[in-house]
Amino acid sequence: MPWIVQNLWLVPALPILAAGVSALVKQRNRVFAASLAIGSMAISFLLSVWAFAHVLRLGSYGAITRQAVNFGWFQFGSEWLKLGWVLDPLAALMLLMVAFVGLLIFIYSIGYMAHDENFTRFFCFLALFAGAMLGVVIANSLLLLFMCWEIVGLTSYLLIGFWYANPRAAAAAKKAFIVTRIGDLAFFLGMVWLYAQAGTLLFYDGGTGCLEHSALTRLVAQTTVIGMVASTGIALLIFCGAAGKSGQVPLHVWLPDAMEGPTPVSALIHAATMVAAGVFLIARIYPLMSAHVEMAIPFTTTTALQVVTWVGAITAVFGAMIAVAHYDIKRILAYSTISQLGYMMMGLGVGGVAVGMFHLITHAFFKSLLFLGAGSVIHGCSGEQDIRRMGGLGKLMPITFATYAVGMLALCGFPLFFSGFWSKDAILHAAHSWSVSQSPFYMGAFGALLTAFYMTRQVYYVFGGKSRLAATSPGLHHASTPPHESAAVMTIPLVILAAFAMLLGLVGTPAWPWLQSFLDSQRTVVNFAAFSNAALLSVMVSASLLVFLGLGLGWWFYGRTPIVDADAPDALGQLQPRIFAVLGHSFYVDEMYGATILRLNAWWSRACDWIDRWVWNGAVQTVSYLVLGFAWLDYFLDTQVLNAGFDEGCQGVSRGGQILALLQGGRTQSYLRMIGLALIALVVFLLWGARG
Repeated sequence: MPWIVQNLWLVPALPILAAGVSALVKQRNRVFAASLAIGSMAISFLLSVWAFAHVLRLGSYGAITRQAVNFGWFQFGSEWLKLGWVLDPLAALMLLMVAFVGLLIFIYSIGYMAHDENFTRFFCFLALFAGAMLGVVIANSLLLLFMCWEIVGLTSYLLIGFWYANPRAAAAAKKAFIVTRIGDLAFFLGMVWLYAQAGTLLFYDGGTGCLEHSALTRLVAQTTVIGMVASTGIALLIFCGAAGKSGQVPLHVWLPDAMEGPTPVSALIHAATMVAAGVFLIARIYPLMSAHVEMAIPFTTTTALQVVTWVGAITAVFGAMIAVAHYDIKRILAYSTISQLGYMMMGLGVGGVAVGMFHLITHAFFKSLLFLGAGSVIHGCSGEQDIRRMGGLGKLMPITFATYAVGMLALCGFPLFFSGFWSKDAILHAAHSWSVSQSPFYMGAFGALLTAFYMTRQVYYVFGGKSRLAATSPGLHHASTPPHESAAVMTIPLVILAAFAMLLGLVGTPAWPWLQSFLDSQRTVVNFAAFSNAALLSVMVSASLLVFLGLGLGWWFYGRTPIVDADAPDALGQLQPRIFAVLGHSFYVDEMYGATILRLNAWWSRACDWIDRWVWNGAVQTVSYLVLGFAWLDYFLDTQVLNAGFDEGCQGVSRGGQILALLQGGRTQSYLRMIGLALIALVVFLLWGARG
C-alpha cells in the first residue's frame, strides 16, 4: 500500500499536535504559536496534494480509487471495535479544500488578530479545529468521524466564545454548543442503531463495511414497527446531526449568532469546515441514504433523500429571505451561508454526491472570500459592522472592494465567469428534473433571485456612495481612524481566493464535468454538445435572468440614489415595513423558541427543582428522620432499659458478693464460731418447734 495511504493520519494529526504544543507555551510566544499552526497546516496541505495526486493517478489508470486502512482499537469479548481512515475521491477533494482554505485563513489571522492579547490561544484553538475537521474527512469509521465531529463542536464553542468577556459572544458559544448537541444526540442514536443492525461502524472493510452491499442489503430487509426500513430510520437520525452542524431549519438558530466570534473564525466555520461537515457527512453515507433505491426500486428516490431535499429547499429560501433585511455585514453573510447550505442539501437530494459537493467546494472559496473581505472592511472601519454606517469604501479599500465584488458575483451565480453560476446551475438543473416534484426547483430559483438582491444591497451600502462613519448619530459608533486598506497579509489571501472563486467553476461545466467525473471515478469527456440540451439551456437562461433581475432590483432600490444618511430608513423597508420587520427579526424564530421550547424548559426546570426540593428531598428527609427516630429509640432502650436492668443486676450480684466476702475471710476460728452460732440457732429452732 502506498506511503501516503498508510500515513494519511498525519494530515489531521499535525495541526492537532501543533495545538497541543501551543497549549503548553506562554501567551507571549506569539510568533512561535502562529508559525507552528501555519507550518502544520502547510505540511497538511502538501500531504493533501500528495493524496489528491495519488487518487487522480489511480483514476487515470482505471484502477480502484478507494483505499482504506483499518485497525483494531479495543476488544470486548471476542469482538474487536475497529477504526480506520479512507482515501477516495471524496476524501481527497475535501482534504485539499479544507487544508488550502484553512491555510489561507491562518495566514490572514496573523494580521486580523495582531493586536489581540490572546493571540497564542487563538492559534491553538484554530489548529485544533482544523485538525478535527481533517479527521472528519479521512475517517473510515462512523465512530471515528463522530469523535472528530465532537471535537469540531468543542472547538467551535471555544472559538465562537473566544472573546468571552463579551456577554453576547459567551451566549452565542453556549447556544451553538447546545443546539448542535440536539442534532448530535440523534446522530449518536443512529450510530448505535447502525452498529446493532450492521455489526460494524467501518464504512469500507473488504465488502463487510456498513456502506457496502452486504450490510445495506440487511438494512433494507429490516423493518421497524412503523413500517419504515432500518436504513431510512438510521439515515434520518444521522441527517439530524448533519442538519444541526450545517444550520438547516429548524436547527439553524445558532449559526447567525456565531458571528460574535473573530472574523477568521466565521470564515473557517461558515465556509470550509464546520458547516460543511454536515453536507460532507450526507455525501459520505450516501449509499445508506439511497440504499432503498439501489436495492429495491430503481430510478426513484428514498424517503431519506426526499427529507434532505425538502429541508434543503426550505432552508435555501428561508435564509435568503432573512438576509434581505439585516444590517450586520457578517450576519447577512451568515444567513447567506444558511441559504447556500440548503442548496447543497437540495443538490445531494435531487442530484447526488457530485452535484452537492460541487457547490460545497465552490462555496467554500467564495464564502471564505466574502467573510475575510468583511473582516477586512471591519478592520479598516475600526470594528464597525453595521453596513448603514459604512459607505464609500470602494475607493478607500480598492483591493478589498475588487475581491469582495468577485465573491459577491460568484455567490449570486453571475453567468459564465464565476464558479457559483455553474455549481448552482447544476443544482437547479437536477431539481428541475426531480421525479417527485418541481417545487424545490422553484424554491431554489426564488432563492437565487433573493441572493442577487441582498448581495447587491450589501455592496451598495458598504462600498457605494460616501463614507457615513463620520456622520453617525450621537451615541452611536464613531470611527477612531479613517477607513483604510488592510495589510498585505490580509489582502493577498483575498486575491488568491478571488482567483479560485472565478476559475473553479471551469472544472464543473456541462461541457467538461471534470469534478463530477472525478467524484464518480469516471473518465472525463469534453462534450460541448451538452449545451444543446434544451432542459439545461432553459435552466441556465432562467437562472441568468433571475440573477440579472436580482441585481437590477438591488440597483433600483439602493444604487440609483446614493445612501448618504446612516439613519435613513431602508428603501425596501419603506415599501413593505411589516414584512421587512418580520424578516429583520428572522421570522421571530428565536422569540418563538423562547416563548415555547425555552419557556417549557424553564418551567420544567422549576418543576424539577420543586420535585427535587419537596418530593425527593422530602422523601429523603423523611427517611432520615425515621432513621434518626429509630436510632434515638434504640439508644433509649439500650441505655435506659437494657443497660439499666443489666447494671442493677450486676450491682446486686456485686453487693451479694461483698456480703459473702465478709463471711469468707480465710480464718478457721471465724468459721468455727459461725458453725457454733449456727448450731445454737438450730437447737433453739428445734426446741421451739418441739414446744409448739
